[in-house]
Amino acid sequence: MPTSPPSKAIRALIVEDSEFDARILVSELRTGGYQPAWKRVATPETLVAALESQPWDLILCDHNMPGFSAPEALRLLQRSELDIPFLIVSAGIGEDEAVRAMKDGAHDFLIKGKLARLIPAVERELREVQVRSARRVAEQTLRQSELRHRLVWENSTDAVLLTDAEGVIQFANPAVALIFGWDATALIGQPISVLHPSIPGGPSWMETAHSSGQRRLLDTPGLRRDGTAVDLDVAFSLLKMNEQELVAAFIRDITERKKFLLELVKSRREFAAAREIQQRLFPKKSPVVEGFEIAGTSQPAEAAGGDYFDYVPMSGGALGVLVADVSGHGLGPALLMSECRTALRLVAPVEETPANILSRTNTVLADDLVGEQYITMLFVRLETVPRRLIHASAGHPPGLVLDATGTVKAELRRTGPPLGQRREFQYKDHAPTLLETGDIVVLLTDGVVEAMRERELYGRERVAETVRKHRHRSANELVWEICHAVREFSEGAPEADDVTVVVIKVV
Repeated sequence: MPTSPPSKAIRALIVEDSEFDARILVSELRTGGYQPAWKRVATPETLVAALESQPWDLILCDHNMPGFSAPEALRLLQRSELDIPFLIVSAGIGEDEAVRAMKDGAHDFLIKGKLARLIPAVERELREVQVRSARRVAEQTLRQSELRHRLVWENSTDAVLLTDAEGVIQFANPAVALIFGWDATALIGQPISVLHPSIPGGPSWMETAHSSGQRRLLDTPGLRRDGTAVDLDVAFSLLKMNEQELVAAFIRDITERKKFLLELVKSRREFAAAREIQQRLFPKKSPVVEGFEIAGTSQPAEAAGGDYFDYVPMSGGALGVLVADVSGHGLGPALLMSECRTALRLVAPVEETPANILSRTNTVLADDLVGEQYITMLFVRLETVPRRLIHASAGHPPGLVLDATGTVKAELRRTGPPLGQRREFQYKDHAPTLLETGDIVVLLTDGVVEAMRERELYGRERVAETVRKHRHRSANELVWEICHAVREFSEGAPEADDVTVVVIKVV
């Protein structure tokens, strides 16, 4: 009977002000096959004390904490002269800060809520610690025994070259084949310039090595044997053996890391554009309707979310109130929601029922919603005489209607599939819901009811309880009480989805 591989012990120091986020990281390590012995610290003093108290294999550090930050933690680690992988795990690090952190010595960074790269990054950096340790041993013994410990370099994952003072290669380890496409023996006797392109006005690798004595070059271009470019980290050391001056070059391929940084920059710019679009969609102020008090908000989980709410005038003096959710996040969903908003505002004034509005909007959007894309929407027609609402829902989470005592008197359930899934579908209205003074209508998106804490959902019952507790407050205050309750329930963890809430009070 097959057995699971044994767990690998690891000592993890977690610099994090949130116990919840720290436990998520520990859980990820366990899922990846590690058996972590861990400690959480959140101040400079406790970090220094932890570094002095025992050896650590790994440091996972949040970027921004009250009174502390990843750059400060990194400086304290460097001051200790301990060689421990330092990985930043943050929900709010920008591309400039990420690049700066890597240049300052952080080994990698990850986004909270997107930890698929955590275990590969940990495994890579633990291997690199072994390589660096071997490299330090090799550099020390090289001066004493003239390459007696060449085997250490030959097993290194970094390319290692030794050249004479003129830059002629005297030794190359097997890793050069992976980075440059050269067989190690074929490089012996070649000038090191065959491995890097000529940069007009820029110093050669050998000039840099001799001018600095010891210097690390970030994002240095390299040249493969087939003429293709590769991005490198290169560290030089000047050695003297038997009165002969040698240059040791330790070279690492950082092409994939650079691609990741470029993708991060592109993603941040896309989210910024999407957020600008999204902000233009939301109502600038709440409508004034006799007999009602209305308020709403949308809080995105990322730089730009897929939620939307709006107020649109309808025939007969009625007001349309809606909440919607586009699948996904980013520029594409923002553009789809912009198109949806345009269609709604064209259709709503000439249609009397929510069902007809959803049906026509569905037809307009069907060709643009492809693959896994869809939009859920709850549309309410609010009438003043008599005071009542009529709703239709395209696959959206149910809204709630509570009476003056806080009892749920109606749920605004789905009356059809999400927009874009069935082009010719004809939506139907639900029977009217009569409204009385003191009633409260709550429209929301799934980011509210599906907010999670330790695999437990927030749920509609907690929404109803929050409204019941604060039912005497204004609509605007109720909106913010619901949002606050959701954040408090999640214990400060990054929101997995957008949170959108609209409250209608009957006064």
